Amino acid sequence: MPEKQPMIIAVCGKGGVGKTSVAALITRILMERTAGKILAIDADPAVGLATALGITPQRTVDDIRKSIVKTIRADHGGDIRQVRARIDYEVWNAVAEKENMAFLAIGRPEDAGCYCRVNSLLKEILSTMARHFDYVVIDGEAGVEQINRRVMETVTHLLLISDTSLKGRQVAETIRKLAESLVEYERAGVIINKVRDDREWESLPEPKDCLGWLMESDDLRRLDREGKSLFHLEDAALLSSLESLLARTAFIRT
Repeated sequence: MPEKQPMIIAVCGKGGVGKTSVAALITRILMERTAGKILAIDADPAVGLATALGITPQRTVDDIRKSIVKTIRADHGGDIRQVRARIDYEVWNAVAEKENMAFLAIGRPEDAGCYCRVNSLLKEILSTMARHFDYVVIDGEAGVEQINRRVMETVTHLLLISDTSLKGRQVAETIRKLAESLVEYERAGVIINKVRDDREWESLPEPKDCLGWLMESDDLRRLDREGKSLFHLEDAALLSSLESLLARTAFIRT
């Protein structure tokens, strides 16, 4: 595949603020408005982006890691070039496709402890695989771990999601500060999600680099509750607001 200079959008924030829904809606907007190739990556161990996009991945990056580790142990080692080639081959074969979108799930390790091994593979994927797409949308792990470990250092656009809670806004601000020195982004900004009305928005202190806010959606809550794809979302006002916000702040190409 020809190499490109992709826009890599990482959607990050505290768990429960709606970052997976926003990542899914961004992917839907891009699919509907561009003929470019889109790679959606579920990099959150909670593995919710697949459901939000109506995809059932057959294999995850962590599945591939475990399979290769098992083979290496059985063979008592292996040539590093052959191992890298196999990882590359297996990862591309794990990609699920839907129209002009490709989807890859990082997966949730079953063993207790650090998520750093699959994060390391994610970093490799972003440095190689992303170059074959026009857009990459990443649903990041909740919190600051992937920023701290420089997993997201090649991200071009860092989108921080918070709800109206103080804790959500504090986590978004912590990620933003960490990313200033650890991520080589072109653009970063905060979206306040799940706002009930104008009055609630006006009562909140505006965070630094605030891009705007999104209304709480009963239709989105219903789909999330029922485990249905956000391609069924009928809330035109929410979709229009998000698309307008992203275009106005150069988080998608116009």
